[in-house]
Amino acid sequence: MTGERIHRTKSADGTEIAGRVIGDGPPVVLVHGALFDGETAWTGVVPHLADRFTCFLPSTRGKGLSGSSTDCAVQRLVEDVTAFVDSIGEPVSVAGWSQGAMFTLGAAAQSEAVSAVAGYEPPVLEALDEDGFNRFTATVTRMGEYAGQGQMHEAARVFTELVTNEKEMEAIVSSGGLDLAAPNIPAELQLFSQMGQGEETSPTDPASLASISAPVLLLRGDETPWEWFDDGIRHVAAHVPDCEVRTIPGAGHAAPAVVPEAVAAEFVRFFEASPAPA
Repeated sequence: MTGERIHRTKSADGTEIAGRVIGDGPPVVLVHGALFDGETAWTGVVPHLADRFTCFLPSTRGKGLSGSSTDCAVQRLVEDVTAFVDSIGEPVSVAGWSQGAMFTLGAAAQSEAVSAVAGYEPPVLEALDEDGFNRFTATVTRMGEYAGQGQMHEAARVFTELVTNEKEMEAIVSSGGLDLAAPNIPAELQLFSQMGQGEETSPTDPASLASISAPVLLLRGDETPWEWFDDGIRHVAAHVPDCEVRTIPGAGHAAPAVVPEAVAAEFVRFFEASPAPA
């Protein structure tokens, strides 16, 4: 992906967070999901936004253009997004895909610069039941085994199979998506290994969600196979004061990569309708 320039800032612990800047118009920060980064996650979406918005494409620590750190706790990545948003120097709209949507909700609770939030199927730990937890931990274990053998491509495949439907999986494989995801496996495994440690508040904790003053759009696909994402959306919608939920027909969890035009259309509709901040 090419761009006009690179925007860089420092997270709270000094880790450099960087991302390309593409387009012209009001600023929108787009935060990638688990296996992708700012360089790879939004290649299909940005062409539908760049004529209306200035698109900032940061990567969280250990991925893309950003620096690395041994501390990859969830709150550190929320701080990465918050610092990047605050460094732009004006009110911004923020959008996130999957894990990135969770981080954007956390940033919206911490930053006064966030004017609107759009999240595509955020994972919500508070909504994960015992069966889902077992599925998730078994997948992470298999990912770690493949990574330990240097098979990052297979580690990416295992995780992608967990969250996508068959049609999406075929599209991601045929487009080379697993190859793009493979370099991000070490950073993601590091995050997974540190989840739940410490006493920091989850970005989807009810009290944190209730403190978000910006309007929030939650997007879902009606062909996402894992009900956890729907449960998570219901959790978030129940606690965010100003929240809208919309469904993209025929989409699954990988919609920003597989049906990017439909996702971009929802972003445009929501961000252009959101009131300008005081």
